[in-house]
Amino acid sequence: MRLTTKGRFAVTAMVDLAMNQDEHPVTLAEISERQKISLSYLEQLFGKLRRRKLVASVRGPGGGYRLAQEMMQISVADIILAVDETLDSTQCGGRENCRDERKCITHDLWANLNQHIFAYLGAVTLKQLVAAQDPALNGRTQVHDMRETLQRRERGVIAI
Repeated sequence: MRLTTKGRFAVTAMVDLAMNQDEHPVTLAEISERQKISLSYLEQLFGKLRRRKLVASVRGPGGGYRLAQEMMQISVADIILAVDETLDSTQCGGRENCRDERKCITHDLWANLNQHIFAYLGAVTLKQLVAAQDPALNGRTQVHDMRETLQRRERGVIAI
């Protein structure tokens, strides 16, 4: 099974858009700069996302993109499907002709894995991904790397 950069970049760009659309529409150039994704690649992805009505474009000065739906209504599976990404663990692409034009003995295992993956990705919303980026939004506290503190303690140098 393989998730290509198309799906990964589409999800990343949508999280960036969701996080930054509050004051004004977000330009693809801004997303490109923040996420280090090629502008021309983002243009291709956003054309597909727009056709699937996940994003809406705003024309003119100050234009860019906004989400076309609420964050809670957009799942990771929606995004991946919108950019024509396929997640398939089967060797045959689901055609059941894995071995000598017949279903292989592990076909059902991989087909069931596909169902679980899409169920999981369908349950994860854009809102959850955005909330996970800001500890203050989801009640989590930031975990700090304690190795430096432990090293200083071992050397007897603790600043209070």
